[in-house]
Amino acid sequence: MIGVFDSGLGGLTVLGALARRFPDVSFVYLGDHARVPYGDRASEEIVDLTQAGTEALFRQGCRLVVLGCNTATAVAARRLQQEWLPGTSWKAEGRNVLGIVAPTVEAATQTPWAVTSPQYPQKFLTDRIAVFGTTRTIASGVYAEEIRKRCPKVTVIQQVSAELAGAIEDGASEADLDTLVKRAIDGVLAQSDGEPPHRAILGCTHFPLVEHLFRRHLPPATRILSQPEIVADSLEDYLSRHPHYTEAAEPLPAPALFTTGEPDAITRRARIFSQEPLAFSRIEI
Repeated sequence: MIGVFDSGLGGLTVLGALARRFPDVSFVYLGDHARVPYGDRASEEIVDLTQAGTEALFRQGCRLVVLGCNTATAVAARRLQQEWLPGTSWKAEGRNVLGIVAPTVEAATQTPWAVTSPQYPQKFLTDRIAVFGTTRTIASGVYAEEIRKRCPKVTVIQQVSAELAGAIEDGASEADLDTLVKRAIDGVLAQSDGEPPHRAILGCTHFPLVEHLFRRHLPPATRILSQPEIVADSLEDYLSRHPHYTEAAEPLPAPALFTTGEPDAITRRARIFSQEPLAFSRIEI
């Protein structure tokens, strides 16, 4: 089984893309809804909570965990991969944890994650890349840092869209969401003297639900990078090189959904993320 960990509900967009791409793979989703949002928490606390969620998914039988949350990935993924996991019995059993920043940066720069220095022709690339995200994701600077490692001449424009994720989750009207999206895009244009970005990263897993609004206000030439399909593409490549993560498992009829919050309330809030009926069960981490 493969787990998807999230601090909120946006990771359901990633889960949906993965379930569609890999119909013969069993998925388990865990949202730490009792402690959302992570953006208001100290970095060490985010690391601890992300580690606890990952371990909970390992205990459910997941061999691989995908962090379907930009904040958890930006703050905790590297610490978990390099400092925590190598010294655990989980690593000895072949378990692993992946984030969603790496495949997004790969898509934006057309450079493998393992390549951390400029290569031809990317080292001469002078495009503008806009990153739309929540406050904590943008404050981490992880997208700007990792893009510039590979494409030092690229202009990275970061734009905090602090209210958008919450508005999506609260079921705000199309008109209100459109206003928030346009405000974010106007913020990018204000930083670039009116020049639109060549690529736009939707750096929050809620934002795919309003991708059509970003498309409405960005010129056709701007390529929008939306994470669910990017993560699915990356995982497909990863599993082709590490097939043992999906071997010898009986697929579940549908993804198992867990929450640290109140299941009925979370089930109601999650309806906007899926056309299929969802039912959450409570779990402690």
